[in-house]
Amino acid sequence: MSNDVFDVYGSKSGHNQCKNNASGFKFFLKSLPIGSLVIMEAICYYHYRLAQFLFKQSVLVSVVNPLSVKRFIHLKLAKVKTDKSDAKAICGYGQINEVPLYTTLTDVQSECLQLFRLMDGCLKKRTAIKNKIHGEAVLGIPSKYVHRSLIRISKYLNKEISGIEVKRLSLVKQAQQVQLALLTSIPGIGLKTVLFMIVITDGFEKFENSNQLCSYVGITPTIREFGSSVRGRSRISKVGNRKLRNLLFLCSFTACKHNKGCRNVNERIVNKGKSKKLALIAVSNKLIKQSFAIAKSGLPYNEKHVSVLLK
Repeated sequence: MSNDVFDVYGSKSGHNQCKNNASGFKFFLKSLPIGSLVIMEAICYYHYRLAQFLFKQSVLVSVVNPLSVKRFIHLKLAKVKTDKSDAKAICGYGQINEVPLYTTLTDVQSECLQLFRLMDGCLKKRTAIKNKIHGEAVLGIPSKYVHRSLIRISKYLNKEISGIEVKRLSLVKQAQQVQLALLTSIPGIGLKTVLFMIVITDGFEKFENSNQLCSYVGITPTIREFGSSVRGRSRISKVGNRKLRNLLFLCSFTACKHNKGCRNVNERIVNKGKSKKLALIAVSNKLIKQSFAIAKSGLPYNEKHVSVLLK
């Protein structure tokens, strides 16, 4: 997938190339045999419109992790790396692997994700402006015009960030007001994390159990053992949603102080001589399981109630 075109390889039809626009989508749809499964990589935003278009046309679609396809290509010891060869590799990957089916985003989900991306961009710009203001102050503010301009930009970004926060909250309340109230009752989880978790999981409807959600976030341990003598240090997979993983890790610091279940997990791991970082990862895992249990039960946070649900 690219901004202008996308390469296609069919198990029977072979290679083709279509424009990455409405006319190209219609041309591609006409060439699809009945009952086809279309597999594509998640490449920036380029795959999104085609996936949405095909889903609405009742075509089976799967959007796979590019890392999975990359490793599949490496296993085949491929020496050629082109869009055409990649399309053929994705086709081969789908023929021998079970791939998840794509489900379309709701209008609220789509807008919320755009707001989260916009927020991240604004926050980075605000940090850069703050650093610039500090740098000018260190220089003794040689240009008053530059200093005033930076202050105006900083105020503008603050206003935009506040507006994004209000809009984001109103959208989630519109779709998941009850679940929002339930999850914010968990000690240690902030509003920003709750909002993103609700949006990215579609109100926890995408997952059947908390273990699946932990895998999606990428905080499940990976085992590294070779033969009888080599025992590699266990690490989290990090193959998942990095933003949600980072948000939960930040929440784990507060959860260790105010969430009894998380505090017990942290103390137990630290007392075993394990690192504090490992303990905080375990706390993040605990927060996910608490969130999943509360969202599915429909009951607000209660220490005894959550302990029973997690057993």
